[in-house]
Amino acid sequence: MIRASDQQKSLMLDIWQSYRSLPAWVQIWVAFVLVPVNIASVAFIEQPLGLWVAVLANIAMLMNLPVMLYERGFSKLMALPHLIPWTLLLLMILVIRPPLTDLYGYYLWVLFAVDFTSLVLDYPDTVKWLRGDRAVAGR
Repeated sequence: MIRASDQQKSLMLDIWQSYRSLPAWVQIWVAFVLVPVNIASVAFIEQPLGLWVAVLANIAMLMNLPVMLYERGFSKLMALPHLIPWTLLLLMILVIRPPLTDLYGYYLWVLFAVDFTSLVLDYPDTVKWLRGDRAVAGR
């Protein structure tokens, strides 16, 4: 009989092994750039439009949790939840054109660059997934 705790360990191990099977540059990008820069948005909630920035920056990542859990790993489907929130976020940043006069302004342009780079990868990955590339990394 398989215990629930063993199933959870197996699920987490499957996700970890899938992540570790990604190219090294992707692992570094996700762990040390993409996730931290988007999470940092919560530090600016009190700034003008800061709550919107935090919601759009983080909802895109949070929507990947059910995908990861269901697929027990990383796939091109994980690009899809980024498209709408991060595209809206980039448009918002372009409209407000934050000045480079304070930390928040610098942060918004860094966030713009990071999420723009991610979307450059996410749009083609979404197309590939829609065309049938449903592989989960590491399997």
